[in-house]
Amino acid sequence: SALAFFVALERPFPLWSFVRFPPHMAYLLPHLNDGWSVDQAIVNEEEKLVLIRFGHDHDETCMQVDDTLADVAEKVKNFCVIFLVDTTEVPDFNKMYELYDPCSMMFFHRNKHIMVDLGTGNNNKINWALTDRQELIDIIETVYRGARKGRGLIVGSKDYSTKYRY
Repeated sequence: SALAFFVALERPFPLWSFVRFPPHMAYLLPHLNDGWSVDQAIVNEEEKLVLIRFGHDHDETCMQVDDTLADVAEKVKNFCVIFLVDTTEVPDFNKMYELYDPCSMMFFHRNKHIMVDLGTGNNNKINWALTDRQELIDIIETVYRGARKGRGLIVGSKDYSTKYRY
């Protein structure tokens, strides 16, 4: 009887509107496959902020970050370009940037590494799964505005020093 009711019900929306498609993941974002490509991405971008996610596509933390990055990429495309780098495939930067975490995001502007103070003590990179889309957009926008003014260290508007949010 429930099926008959469902069939008789006229829906103004398609059935597929309730289907949740798989997350975007890394295949929607450009990958840099060698050290030269990473250098060129950083050096050749004159106006926009360059965000590089170092890690592995198969890592769970990176999958969460990649999903968030893919969602915000369209919203920040006017002032930020996003690239992914596999740290096993491109080990050139592992020691230089201390890339020992499963997933790290770093910012560059006009061939300069931009440090971000988010209260964690590590100002060189974001090394946790930042899954809130609006928070990531806010961080990217704050870093871009500070980098455009020539600042090398940007203080974030939110403090991430504690694991638990009160």
